[in-house]
Amino acid sequence: MKFYILFLLSLLIAIPSNAQEINSEEATAVKPKIVKNTFQSTYIINMHSVEIVPKNYLQFMVAHHFGNVWTKGLPTGQNFAQILGLNSGIAKTYVSLDYSPSNFGNMGIALAGNLSFEGWVKFKLVRQQTGSKNIPVSISWLTLTNVNTQEDPSNNENPNYTSWNKFSFLHQLIIARKLNSKFSVQIAPTMVHYNIVPYGINNDNNIFSVTWGGKYQVKPNTAITLEYSRQINMYEDILSSSGAIENFNPNLFALGVEFNSGGHVFQFYIGNTTDATNITQLSRNTNFIKDGHLALGFRLNRSFFVGKE
Repeated sequence: MKFYILFLLSLLIAIPSNAQEINSEEATAVKPKIVKNTFQSTYIINMHSVEIVPKNYLQFMVAHHFGNVWTKGLPTGQNFAQILGLNSGIAKTYVSLDYSPSNFGNMGIALAGNLSFEGWVKFKLVRQQTGSKNIPVSISWLTLTNVNTQEDPSNNENPNYTSWNKFSFLHQLIIARKLNSKFSVQIAPTMVHYNIVPYGINNDNNIFSVTWGGKYQVKPNTAITLEYSRQINMYEDILSSSGAIENFNPNLFALGVEFNSGGHVFQFYIGNTTDATNITQLSRNTNFIKDGHLALGFRLNRSFFVGKE
């Protein structure tokens, strides 16, 4: 796995750009040309993209994950009655607001479903550019905090349990490159940290994964998107809080199409998760593709300028 990560990172950086080399004397006279719109949205599908909204913009976003299109083991009639998961009664909604006080920083809050809430900060560290500087990639950093307010009666008997145990965190380094006007790629090593996990074999507070993403611009306002994430540890024979052994699917896949109307970005997708938050998607995904566990979903965002004209 480490070999593949290093290989993809080197591929992102090694692909030649179209910029011509310039000497140090010319560099002072050439302005940097910043690469824009590596992705059309701050999300590719489920995962954050390298992008943030521009300075003084407020973004409202709603994401919805429906139930599985087809569930192995259910009677055929019941599967048809669920109408591709749209009528199954299982749906997760993610509602967020985020704001960028600068072109390099973004902060947001969200209702993450199942009585959980999230907040995050996202920084654009490096911007892909040519000219006086030739930087082949854009790099962002994301730190996200999730708090689950659900009560667990079993924890009331634990004298060491505190409200701090309800928190979990996600840290992600996002590296992206716009290869040309149509094709962009991204890789994002990620760590999810749980403040508390059940004691037992194969459990760990820190869960690592790697996400690959891409976008192909079919038309000026239409793009095809793709995501694949691989969980590296803590997905087999995990002890749950009830003492049962659980197995999670380490592979998270999604395919989508997005439409940019100028003021809105509409995203429609299918993938093997019904969870709304990246923390559970990248650490506790229970949907296995081999069992037909694919679910439809959509995301809608709208940005508003809230600064001074």
